[in-house]
Amino acid sequence: MSLDFSPSTTEPDSLAPIATAPETNLQLLLAPSLGAAMGRAHRVWRDAINDIAQQLNISESRWQVMVTLVKVGEGTSQQQVATALRIEMPSLTRTLNKLEKQGLVERRQSSTDKRSHELWLTEEGRQITQHLQNRIDAIFDTVMAGVSEAELKVFARVVDNIEQNARLLRHPDNRHNQDLELE
Repeated sequence: MSLDFSPSTTEPDSLAPIATAPETNLQLLLAPSLGAAMGRAHRVWRDAINDIAQQLNISESRWQVMVTLVKVGEGTSQQQVATALRIEMPSLTRTLNKLEKQGLVERRQSSTDKRSHELWLTEEGRQITQHLQNRIDAIFDTVMAGVSEAELKVFARVVDNIEQNARLLRHPDNRHNQDLELE
């Protein structure tokens, strides 16, 4: 597949790049590649969140666990959080140990499966997570300034498609399983 990186004269104004010089074209915006551009955007965005979390003595791995725990629901299993974060259990266990030591998370034995632990935020953990989430939401609004909801939805679908295709490169045997899930 070949992409035309020359500036388009038919591109609607709503999709035109924001705050770029008129001679800027897609190739310059995505230099050296689309993956690199996505990586740069992710790092700058993540760093803005990390700056706020550091003020609260919370590392990146810790705030990600705390925010994810709220999203998937307190009382969920460690395995569910690891799956949601797409990390291995040993990595999550190390992070949970640190969060417990800080008094921000509690692990409680599951009432239905004695081999499993449920995860709960402490009151202090809830307060910090709420503060972080408010700041993360404000950062999101700033990062998405000038991007319409329709553009964001299309972008989300494209990124998801790229991720799924990239996963198939690493695990081509999952193509059949993925096709079954879509039916």
